[in-house]
Amino acid sequence: MSSTTAPVPERTHKRALRGGFAALVGTSIEWYDFYIYATAAAIIFPHVFFPADLDPALATLASFGTYAVAFFMRPLGGIIFGHMGDKLGRKPALTITLILMGIATTLVGLLPSYGTIGMWAPVLLILCRMVQGLAVGGEWGGASLMAVESAPAKWKNFYGGFTQVGNPLGALMATGAFLILGSFGTEFMLDWGWRLPFLFSIVLIGVGFWVRFKVEETPVFEAKVEGQEQSSPLLFSLKNNWFPILMGFLIIAMSSGGYVLATTFVQNYADTPEIGLDPMILLGAMTVASLVEMIVTLPIAALGDKIGSKMVMYLGIIPSFLVMIPLVMSIQAKNVALIWVFVILIRVTLSGAWAPLSTLMAQMFRPQGRYTSMSLSYGVGAAVWGGLSPVIASTLLVVTGGNFWSVVAFFGVLTVAAFIGVKFAPQHSDMAPVTKSFKARLDTTHIDTNGGTK
Repeated sequence: MSSTTAPVPERTHKRALRGGFAALVGTSIEWYDFYIYATAAAIIFPHVFFPADLDPALATLASFGTYAVAFFMRPLGGIIFGHMGDKLGRKPALTITLILMGIATTLVGLLPSYGTIGMWAPVLLILCRMVQGLAVGGEWGGASLMAVESAPAKWKNFYGGFTQVGNPLGALMATGAFLILGSFGTEFMLDWGWRLPFLFSIVLIGVGFWVRFKVEETPVFEAKVEGQEQSSPLLFSLKNNWFPILMGFLIIAMSSGGYVLATTFVQNYADTPEIGLDPMILLGAMTVASLVEMIVTLPIAALGDKIGSKMVMYLGIIPSFLVMIPLVMSIQAKNVALIWVFVILIRVTLSGAWAPLSTLMAQMFRPQGRYTSMSLSYGVGAAVWGGLSPVIASTLLVVTGGNFWSVVAFFGVLTVAAFIGVKFAPQHSDMAPVTKSFKARLDTTHIDTNGGTK
């Protein structure tokens, strides 16, 4: 069996910047679409898409159920677009995911309410959410590879961080949009104002499509995947990459499940009758927190090029659990000043578990089948941890009579899972030879930043 050792094309900062910027623009738009749904699911949809006489707790649980649907579609999106990205290239797959997300989000803004079409309202909402989940399932892995595979060896975490900035930027745009609309009053928001952020998505998608259409394919795909004899990316991934896929699944526990609990679910908890905080308090704090997170994400990612992405992850995972405790206490005490402090602080600590994730997970897999493996790991992790976390947390509150400390304990479970995943995650080099049978070299377990293999 012969092998090839095609060199990876030169990864210049100019090319890496273009790849990183394309990843940033696309992911920020897709996360904007995702977060306007998440925000609306917490404070709008229980009143719009479900019966008015439904118990508020059950309405919220049903609303978060529609939110969870997208998470369960992510693995399928990862398989579909991962296959496309591993066979045809990262660029075409990413262009299609962006268009799908824009169409689904715009349609949500056009849906009639429950009072108009009855049960068809939540049904159509779920269908749109399913399409969103498919798009996001193929987006993150491809965008991460667009940035990381275009970056010079010693700058992988920095340029990989561009993809991660898209999350807080999208969240900032989403919460900012609802904060502005909220200033016009609750009646305006519940009537038709909530639709505006969804309809605005079509403009953003046009911008993102233009940016991505102009970017080049990644150097690693050109050298290591394109033109090679390939088996099915999914079968290859399950056979050769099952262990790093499993570790990636555990890593996502904090950056997906923990993030959902610390943002969307905490926001909903503060709005319950037992707490009764004005929704605008949390929306304001979340908006500023998103801005702070957006600012610190890239520097935190760059720190991974100095001390290692794993160390940065540890410094994010453990403190996030510790900050969750005073955040809950400040909400229960209705101390607005402390709520702002800890809402912002937990977003900074969560950035440590998010900023280096693109690079860490990209290097967990060989270039062969990487898009599929990475998207599958992330998609299944997001489905289980991100999709089920708010449902599990809601159930815990019902079972414990509203005791939020049960949710904090669950947050601790997510912390342990993520720590184990990071600890045992392998890190591979892009420089290993590619065999004609498309079988990955599994012996190289360390990145050589000087360009060779170890």
